[in-house]
Amino acid sequence: MTYRVRFTEEAENDLVRLYAFVLARDEAGWALAERALEAIRDGIRSLALTPFSFRKAIPDNPFLREMVIPFGASGYVTLYEIDDEETVTILAVRHQREDDYH
Repeated sequence: MTYRVRFTEEAENDLVRLYAFVLARDEAGWALAERALEAIRDGIRSLALTPFSFRKAIPDNPFLREMVIPFGASGYVTLYEIDDEETVTILAVRHQREDDYH
């Protein structure tokens, strides 16, 4: 079974923000930003096939989960919810070194 993966507006804004952050760091950042975005895309593609294989975000809710996406010395964390038997919604994407990462 394949799940449809969709994004909240906030999650889409997270991707734009993360991309812009890498670009702002240096002039050659576009290549790094593209590689980071591709790593995130690859991770998110796996949600379409196996959304229950990633860790629970909170112990009492089996449908709210997070996936760690390795990239370089750290990586990204995607918070998502399994809505039903057909749909997964990406709620947020954060870099692991961000202040609000838990």
